[in-house]
Amino acid sequence: MGVLNVTPDSFSDGGRYASTEAAVSRGLELAGEGADIVDVGGEATGPRATPIPAADELARVLPVVEQLVGAGVAVSIDTTKAEVARAAVAAGARYVNDISGGLFDPGIGDAVGDAVYICGHLRGRTLAEVFRDENRAVTWTEVADELAERLAALPEPVRARAWVDPGLGFGKGGDPATNRALIAHAGDLGQRLGRPVVIGPSRKRFLRAGLVAPTELDLDRATVAACLDAVRAGAHAVRVHNVALLAREIAGRR
Repeated sequence: MGVLNVTPDSFSDGGRYASTEAAVSRGLELAGEGADIVDVGGEATGPRATPIPAADELARVLPVVEQLVGAGVAVSIDTTKAEVARAAVAAGARYVNDISGGLFDPGIGDAVGDAVYICGHLRGRTLAEVFRDENRAVTWTEVADELAERLAALPEPVRARAWVDPGLGFGKGGDPATNRALIAHAGDLGQRLGRPVVIGPSRKRFLRAGLVAPTELDLDRATVAACLDAVRAGAHAVRVHNVALLAREIAGRR
């Protein structure tokens, strides 16, 4: 999954692809570099992000989704809002990537339609709540139990084809041990829940541990290593900003 942030304030690349033209160009580039899915997000979700109304989010993402779908790209919409999910799926998005697992908007399960719902893990009803106690230790079994509750709340057809994401960084802070343990148990998580697992380590704070003043490329290299660990552990999909670097590493290992 290639990350496409259509935002002015995302933690890593906010503002680079804020225009529709730039976002579509980048989405096509990600697909060309080897992304099987391009994940389009219109609202930043970091600790310092400012929530925006659904109308503003739709204005950012819908033209991008429509054009990428028209170009034959498999698109995921990265949103926590039912209204945005419904419109994006109607425009051809095949995946709905919800970091909140329905906690921010319980109606999102009914908005997914025939798309695949990616059920993320965090604690809290708003981002402010999520990051208020973000360094609390959490085990993969706790994550599995809480994701099971989120899945149970979904309509049965949506639950039957859902994927799960343990939500690296969301309520887990920058603690390397907690986040890396979730990566190491990706396969266990999938087996416990009977669902494909998505791991999204890309440029997260926990990767900075042990790096001195890391550049973006340093973080991307650390991301690749984390992704390979995740796949070896049993993850089915990984979500990254630098698709080209990961694709080259995978090709070199074949």
